[in-house]
Amino acid sequence: MYRHTQIGYLLIFALTLSLLTILFAMIVDGFLPILLTIFFALLVCLTLFPSLTIEIDETKLIAKFGCGIINKKFILKDIESCHTVKNPWYYGWGIHWTPYGWLYNVSGFLAVEIKMKNNKKCRIGTDEPEKLERAITQAIK
Repeated sequence: MYRHTQIGYLLIFALTLSLLTILFAMIVDGFLPILLTIFFALLVCLTLFPSLTIEIDETKLIAKFGCGIINKKFILKDIESCHTVKNPWYYGWGIHWTPYGWLYNVSGFLAVEIKMKNNKKCRIGTDEPEKLERAITQAIK
């Protein structure tokens, strides 16, 4: 019914620049354990979080980061409503808790806030919030 992938270009750029900086530092200063640890942590982030794919089928909404190892599934019959929101810049990117519930985001400030029938909320970042809101609204009818 709906599928869209948002690529986090700024996130990819920042992580790549950080990796290159640490690699340069390791070449100059030697492979210190702390630098090696940070390098591999950033490499894992770059592998797991370069994009966010949203899929809606007949029964569920899935938000998948990167290759899909990290994902969140919502059963459509448990969703009460949704609406487009704008996140403040300090909410950042990734997966984390906000005053409005969990946020799943790789780029930008726009998101669709989902309200579940149990009153829990979460936000899914997207670069096409109107389309996502419309797709969710149609799917939960």
